[in-house]
Amino acid sequence: MPAGVFNMIYGGGVGEWLVKHPAIQAVGFTGSLKGGRALCDMAAARPQPIPVFAEMSSINPVIILPQALAERSETVARDLTASVVQGCGQFCTNPGLVIGIRSPQFSAFVQQVAGLMGDQPAQTMLNAGTLGSYGKGLQKLLAHPGIEHLAGHPQQGNQAQPQLFKADVSLLINGDEVLQEEVFGPTTVVVEVADKAQLSAALQGLHGQLTATIIGELADFERFPELTPLLEQKVGRILLNGYPTGVEVCDSMVHGGPYPATSDARGTSVGTLAIDRFLRPVCYQNYPDSLLPEPLKNANPLRVQRLVDGKPSRDAL
Repeated sequence: MPAGVFNMIYGGGVGEWLVKHPAIQAVGFTGSLKGGRALCDMAAARPQPIPVFAEMSSINPVIILPQALAERSETVARDLTASVVQGCGQFCTNPGLVIGIRSPQFSAFVQQVAGLMGDQPAQTMLNAGTLGSYGKGLQKLLAHPGIEHLAGHPQQGNQAQPQLFKADVSLLINGDEVLQEEVFGPTTVVVEVADKAQLSAALQGLHGQLTATIIGELADFERFPELTPLLEQKVGRILLNGYPTGVEVCDSMVHGGPYPATSDARGTSVGTLAIDRFLRPVCYQNYPDSLLPEPLKNANPLRVQRLVDGKPSRDAL
């Protein structure tokens, strides 16, 4: 890249200095909800406010439907566990919540996941601060009267121990903040619902998320048609029979979602649409071809539409 396109600045307080600097016109951020909110407030308080595209907090629910459990519970348990502990759980799309409908099959599935999680080795996190935050998140879950610890060795030393918890569905329906908070690390929380109605109520109680995953068979999708339109209001990416920790850089990827997953749900921080966060549209009306910027000239086969006499030109794409 030409000199100056990319710069890396080290030091404490750098984020605040950059957001407040008059030369900065837009900001992207990945981190905690507290940090993202602080930057948004700083940007809004500037003499010239600027946009902040902050990616902040997501628990990325995975919904396990009955027919899928009947046909492939062992495979789902294994793949889900692998997704939870991948990279020591240090993914924005880590599945931090697993929801299923009460049944003997779901109870057996939870036991399978508990056994697998208990067998996972401890892993090294990115830095000591991340490990400390993980420990604090676990303590909140362990201290909550409505949350039960199912599997995982006690957190100690300088590595992160994978953990599995189970929470009462009332915590989701009533908006309990502990259950909504992302625990950045190799842990997830299981929630059991009574029926279709309670499943919808639990999903309605969720805050905005980056992703939601539905694990099911064709019969499940026909039985639960309400899930997709409900999740469209809650997340930026809906997966069927996949796991959210894979994020492909492509035209159709949306790595964003309603607040607090991001501060602006209209964008994405992964995929080609991400560049639009840092572009400002300009219209050139009645310009002859010779005076237009190169990308807009007729000789450019990828030119965008331009206006002639206030109307789209007939030769424009």
